[in-house]
Amino acid sequence: MGFGVWDLGFDSPHRVPIDGTLDLHAFLPSDTRSVVEEYVSAAHAAGLREVRLIHGRGKGIQRGIVHQALERHPLVEEFWDASESHLGATVARLRSAGSS
Repeated sequence: MGFGVWDLGFDSPHRVPIDGTLDLHAFLPSDTRSVVEEYVSAAHAAGLREVRLIHGRGKGIQRGIVHQALERHPLVEEFWDASESHLGATVARLRSAGSS
């Protein structure tokens, strides 16, 4: 399992495991789009076919940003709301390595 590293303005960069689940609660809305794009690319490079992005329920701001990023990402085949998630999450299916 690899790690993605993002500088969030803290004392040290934030390390995130590329394990198929990304909890966006630690990120500001202004960072969300780039974090999602980088995470999806890293997950695809790691051979993952599906990722779960936890954005929260709230007012839907993070959810909207996540969905916009996924709509534009060339490695995303499709995505949907994870209805079983009480945390507010979106699942994205990634393209197979040969179809990217």
